[in-house]
Formats: sequence, C-alpha cells, structure tokens
Amino acid sequence: MKIGILVNTDEYADAVTGIVRAALIRGHQAIIFAMDVGTRLLENPEFTALAELEGVTMSYCDHSSQEFAVNTEGLNPAIERSSQYSNAEMNHYADKVLVL
Repeated sequence: MKIGILVNTDEYADAVTGIVRAALIRGHQAIIFAMDVGTRLLENPEFTALAELEGVTMSYCDHSSQEFAVNTEGLNPAIERSSQYSNAEMNHYADKVLVL
C-alpha cells in the first residue's frame, strides 16, 4: 500500500514521522508532499531524514517555501523541489491520503 501524506501545517512533525515509520515497518510505502506552512518542516532534521528511508518519497511546493521564507539551502537532494503537480501525483498514486 502507498500512503500519501499532505503536510500543510508545521504542527505535526512527530505524527508524520511516526506514521511513516509505522507504515514502513508494515511493508508500506509513503509519499510526502509539503505545502503552505508545512514547508517549514523542511528546516526540521527529523522530518527531512524521512526522505532517506527506503520506501519514502518526499517533495514540496517551491512557491510555498518561498512564501514562508523557508531555508532550503543544503536540503537533501532526495527531497524534490516541485509544484502542486507533485501533490496531484501523490493523490493519484497513493491508496490512501492523510492530510496533516
């Protein structure tokens, strides 16, 4: 199963991390897309470390990161700087989508 997680707030970093790790343990995959205030989590090392895990893909809305002045310098290249197209792809390919 592929679980999509739309992160549009910076309040639930621990929840996202826990959900992703639990999904991976059960053999699932996770697709994470950060937008709006959720792009602030790109400055959280625990959150961005999820992109290094096998079975996880992560992208973010570049427009949102600029709007909220998020520092993306030195960001792991596995985290794709993108647009809302990645959000649409996540919704298409994920079996279930959570919004946090």
